[in-house]
Amino acid sequence: MYNSDVEALDAFAAKYKELKAEIGKVIVGQHDVVHHVLVSIFCDGHSLLIGVPGLAKTLTVQTISQVLDLAFNRIQFTPDLMPGDIIGSELLDESRHFKFNKGPVFANIVLADEINRTPPKTQSALLESMQERSVTVSGVKHILPKPFFVLATQNPIEQEGTYPLPEAQLDRFMFSITLDYPSFEEEVNVVKQTTSQVKVDLTKLLNAEQIIYFQQLVRKMPIADNVLEYAVRLVNKTRPNGDLATQQVKNYINWGAGPRASQYLVLGAKCHAATKGKYSPDIEDVQAVALSVLRHRVFKNYKAEAEGLTIEKLIGDLL
Repeated sequence: MYNSDVEALDAFAAKYKELKAEIGKVIVGQHDVVHHVLVSIFCDGHSLLIGVPGLAKTLTVQTISQVLDLAFNRIQFTPDLMPGDIIGSELLDESRHFKFNKGPVFANIVLADEINRTPPKTQSALLESMQERSVTVSGVKHILPKPFFVLATQNPIEQEGTYPLPEAQLDRFMFSITLDYPSFEEEVNVVKQTTSQVKVDLTKLLNAEQIIYFQQLVRKMPIADNVLEYAVRLVNKTRPNGDLATQQVKNYINWGAGPRASQYLVLGAKCHAATKGKYSPDIEDVQAVALSVLRHRVFKNYKAEAEGLTIEKLIGDLL
């Protein structure tokens, strides 16, 4: 497709800018959110978007899916949703043979809307698909299309009628991305756009084949040993029983991040560097994705809760 990896990385940086500009026609502000979702897509990872209602979590995912020429399905998670409603089920056909009827998880982008509104039994139906890109029904494995991403939205757990996500499922998300309220100027622009008759037509900029190519390109990027070791050391510092744990971590953290966090830190740093036009990541690129990678993998104890310490503050101190 390109004559060299350097040329391909230049093309990737240009395409990323195009994607951001196209998405910006609909999504006002939220630059970090859009950036992190796109990085997770180019790293073949999943993202969890957390924020109170009305911050355009669902609209962000739908807009990103519109600029990518990929199959898209939305699953509305509700308390009565069953695992079969997600992965599919076997039905008896006219000739009295069982036939597998594919569920909405068989798409390139799956929007798991308000994922914490369904019980853990149903949430866990996504575990195999998120890790192994397949589902198993009645002992038969069904492969999901490539590329495959779960982009989930979640309202804060304190709200009524929600269930906390199992730790095993949280760990399968590359990023946990929090959405904040827009600035005054951004909110003015949002209200202008959404209360007029202006209709935005989005252009599809990337197909499945191109996305898979760029995913492989990101993995091929070289990384210096000291940068890789910095990422692994950072993850090790979050473990209260580890040799590298700081006194603050020992005092306030119940348990830290696992090896998957180190993998995602390195991959995320590579992709972050590539979007900035760099050919190799540095420590700043690791730090740029660290909070989103670690936020949902580090769990504070009651002492931290009592003293009002947030996970963001504790991770910030490690950086």
